[in-house]
Amino acid sequence: MKELEERIRKEGTVKPGNVLKVDAFLNHQCDVELFDHMGEAWAEHFKGKTITKILTIEASGIGIACCAARHFGNVPVVFAKKAQSINLDGDQYVTTIYSYTKQREFPVIVAKKFLAPGDHVLLIDDFLANGKALQGLIEICDHAGATVEGIGIAVEKGFQDGGEQLRKAGYDLDSLAIVKSMDAETGDIEFA
Repeated sequence: MKELEERIRKEGTVKPGNVLKVDAFLNHQCDVELFDHMGEAWAEHFKGKTITKILTIEASGIGIACCAARHFGNVPVVFAKKAQSINLDGDQYVTTIYSYTKQREFPVIVAKKFLAPGDHVLLIDDFLANGKALQGLIEICDHAGATVEGIGIAVEKGFQDGGEQLRKAGYDLDSLAIVKSMDAETGDIEFA
């Protein structure tokens, strides 16, 4: 998606440790029009597939997933929570993921009443690096008996192996911008 690539080139910042900062429009301040265009692109890619739910992880995936849902007939968006709270009640699906950017493990929790056998799920997230977060969401879908119909990613770090592993496992993965390389010293970003 050229629009997203241009925004990354213009407003993204490369930090040491393979960190790409896109908080001006994607995961801190949100450009809702861009999110809408991203949802439209995913709807075109996954056209013909039955999608009954969109699943993401709090917090950065929520806005993107909600905008995307409008292009899939306003299906419900479910977001996995990263911590137990008194608001989480009833039976739950729980797994643990490792966050590359936070450098620590998180629980990932979805109430069973929001994900059921027979659901056809589109996973949406802002970044894909090593794929640990998506593996956690896939595990939750498996436990629920739900079918993962596809995965929509805003920015994939193509130089890390998460995308390759998911594609080899047979998942229909649509990353709107795939970063081939980036350099913290020069700020250069190259797309696949």
